Amino acid sequence: MAARQGIWEPIDLEGIQTTSLQDRQSKVSIADFARPVPPRSSFRRFWDYLPSILAAEDLRKAVSAISEAVRAEKTVILGMGAHPIKVGLNPLIIGAIDRGILSGIAMNGAGIIHDVEIALAAKTSEDVAARLGSGEFGTARETSEFIHRAVSIAYSRGGGGLGRAVGEALLSEGAPYAESSILAAAARRGLPVTVHVAIGTDIIHMHPEMNGAEMGALSHFDFRLLCSLVSTLRNGVFINLGSAVIIPEVFLKAVSVARNLGFPLDGLTTVNMDFLRQYRPRVNVVQRPTLDGGTGISLTGHHEIMFPLLMTAVMDEIEGA
Repeated sequence: MAARQGIWEPIDLEGIQTTSLQDRQSKVSIADFARPVPPRSSFRRFWDYLPSILAAEDLRKAVSAISEAVRAEKTVILGMGAHPIKVGLNPLIIGAIDRGILSGIAMNGAGIIHDVEIALAAKTSEDVAARLGSGEFGTARETSEFIHRAVSIAYSRGGGGLGRAVGEALLSEGAPYAESSILAAAARRGLPVTVHVAIGTDIIHMHPEMNGAEMGALSHFDFRLLCSLVSTLRNGVFINLGSAVIIPEVFLKAVSVARNLGFPLDGLTTVNMDFLRQYRPRVNVVQRPTLDGGTGISLTGHHEIMFPLLMTAVMDEIEGA
């Protein structure tokens, strides 16, 4: 006995029955290991030398799903917060637009603000802490005037979407840095960009030009447009890049609308990319939409590293096929 008269003693291990390491199934094999990449190697060699384990294997699956969808002319939607713009990813997203990788983009209200500021002034992202105490945070005049003017013009012409309204305004008004704007690039290509606004979350809602009825009408049009895009996601891919709340919530409702109206979404692959694992992206992007037949992938890491890696691998896969 292990215990005698209230005193515990170590158990005797002599009776343990052992098995063979050679016969045992193992999760990791040296065949899956990474290999040192020789100096001055190509991206393809770097990619081939990554390990086939955990996140590296998930990254391979995401690249394969996107590449296969593009080759098969299936829908690939990029959902995004504003942070990807602030860490310099516009050129990569524009490149994905121009190469026909993306079928549509969904962004939150902050996305159009930072994209417009890039197009107007080649800079964005103010120092909130330095300007909040003086009441100057969020008071940039040009940003608000430009976006609200675009909204008002679109609304007066019968509505339409917020993303298209702002993108077309950047082109028609000759924004000096429009070549660096996601919205302008999408408008030039006729690619749908939907913008999903939560009233009160964005700096332009503080300005006197704000018209809630007009903004709401254009954003609701964009929700219905996103539902239309999502209804074509059978064997397609939805990527959520850095939106913790708005895009995951909107995407989940769009999935419900599509299925309610009879559109099958089997074969859907969802990819969540962020530097933190958060509740809504995990359940509303990765888990719930793929329960009835699909694949959910989480790629955790900094946007400015992970998204260039993803896009480079996708382009290499497509163009090297």
